[in-house]
Parts: sequence; structure tokens; C-alpha cells
Amino acid sequence: MLSKPHDRLAARFEAKMAAVDQLIRSRMESRHAPRIPQVTTHLVGAGGKRLRPLLTLAAADICGYSGDNDEKLAATVEFIHTATLLHDDVVDESSQRRGRATANLLWDNKSSILVGDYLFARSFQLMVETGSLRVLDILANASATIAEGEVLQLTAARDLATTEDIYLQVVRGKTAALFSAATEVGGVIAGVPDAQCRALYAYGDALGIAFQIADDLLDFQGDSAATGKNIGDDFRERKLTLPIIKAVAKADEAERNFWRRTIEKGDQRDGDLDHAIDLMRGHGALQAAREDALTWAATANQSLDLLPAHPVRDMLADLADYVVSRIA
Repeated sequence: MLSKPHDRLAARFEAKMAAVDQLIRSRMESRHAPRIPQVTTHLVGAGGKRLRPLLTLAAADICGYSGDNDEKLAATVEFIHTATLLHDDVVDESSQRRGRATANLLWDNKSSILVGDYLFARSFQLMVETGSLRVLDILANASATIAEGEVLQLTAARDLATTEDIYLQVVRGKTAALFSAATEVGGVIAGVPDAQCRALYAYGDALGIAFQIADDLLDFQGDSAATGKNIGDDFRERKLTLPIIKAVAKADEAERNFWRRTIEKGDQRDGDLDHAIDLMRGHGALQAAREDALTWAATANQSLDLLPAHPVRDMLADLADYVVSRIA
């Protein structure tokens, strides 16, 4: 019995995901630049849940789609996601991704950026092959929104004036935009009414926000073996995530000086991570962020009410619940 909803989704769409994987492998190839498949195979081969392509297949299935354009779009969203990971690791100067050395560490920053660009180009080729201008519009807009969110994060990540509204705008860009595009295009290729496409978009948007808030919380209270990240990585990288933003909003002057030193100036010392977690707990910031994640998960599930009854719809509801169960 598969207990995790993404495992149940993977089992249901095993045959289609095999076709998606074959499509990804074939489009990663390059006759002239062998480094492209080397870099992409390293990252794609590192595993991961393949959640975004599964969301596209699930949305199309709920809406009664029976062709193969869902496979092309599933590969498209995985290419976009992989490209953003390659770029993110350069921007964040990361050395580990999914428990393995990052591509920029094994090769170099130039290779990571250029291979990411190649995958973006491949993703647009796949979009065009579906013959749907609306699909192209949705995924092109999502790609632009992702880039916009990443740039906004550059200016907001270490600025104590960053508000929860700005944080939400960043998250909608860097995470939720691809979730919502992945689900929406599944409905579009199935030709369902606009109301159902909007419901799929709303589900993906809320799921993506809940997912990111949960990730933010796991950085301070998660299991490193399970997450593939060290506890406090976001703090060490001076990222103003939601729990810190909430703690800063309630900080007295001494606490603000602590946050200025550690986040804005980057002067971090032994014991600072523990003190930061104590401050977040003391102001109820971790619990408040958890409640926000639960609210977004509930919003995701409410969006599903507009879709037809379907076993996969139930799996998507379970998925939203599971995303936030990790931070119980």
C-alpha cells in the first residue's frame, strides 16, 4: 500500500511518466555539445519526485484527456523546472542539490547557466508541438514570472523591510507559477470550460505557496536526511523566509540589531542559528507560518471542488494535505 500521495500519483501514471522520461532523454541530447546531456543527466538522474510533470498528467486525466500532449507538457514543465534549478544553484552559490554535488560545482557556473538556457529553449519547442497558443501563453507567462520572482528575491532576500506581501510575490514567482501553470495546461489541452481551468490554476497556485512555506519551515525544524538540506541553510544564506519575516515584525530593538547583523550584514557567529530559532519560537513565528501553510493547503483543496469527481482529484487533495503534514 503506497502511503504518500505523490507515490500513488506516480504509480497511476507510471506508463505515461516512462514516456515523459523517454521524451526528456531524447530532447536532452545534443550532437554538438556533449556537456549538455552530461549536466542535465546529472541533475535529472539525481531523482526528485517529478511532482510538476505529475501535476500536469493528473490535471489532464481528471479532465478526461486521452491524447499524448499531456506527456509533452509534462516534459516541458520538468525542463523549465530543471533549468531554474541550474540557474538557482549559480545564483545561490549552492554546492548540494538533492543530496548530490551541484552541476556548477562539478563543472562550472558557465556550463550551468548555458545548459539551463538550452533546456528553456527545448521547453518552448515542446510547447509549440502541442499546437495550442493558449498553452504557449500560459507557460511563457509562467517562465517570465519565475524569472521576475528570482530577480525580486535578489533585492528582497536580505532586506529587513521585506513584508509578507513581498514574500508572497516572490513565492508566487519562484515556486507557485510553475505549479499553477502545470495544472492549468492539463485542463486547457483537455478542452474543459474556463471555470475548471481557473480551478486547476488556483489549486496549483495555492499548493505551490503551501509547498514553499513548508520548505521554509523545514529549514529550521526538519530532518536533514529527509530534506537533503542542512538545518539552517536558509539562515546561513541570509534568506528572509516567512518565519524570519514574522519574527522581525515583532522584534524589539535588540532583536532587530541581531537580524541586521546576521541577515543584512552577514556577520554570523557560533550560536546565532540557535538564537534565531529561539526568537522565532518566542514570537510564535514558526507556528504562525505553519498556520499560513495550512490555510493555503485548505485553499488548494477548496479549488478542487469545481472539478468532476475523480480518483485523481482525491489524490491531489491528499497531496495538499501531505505537503503541510511534513511540518506537523
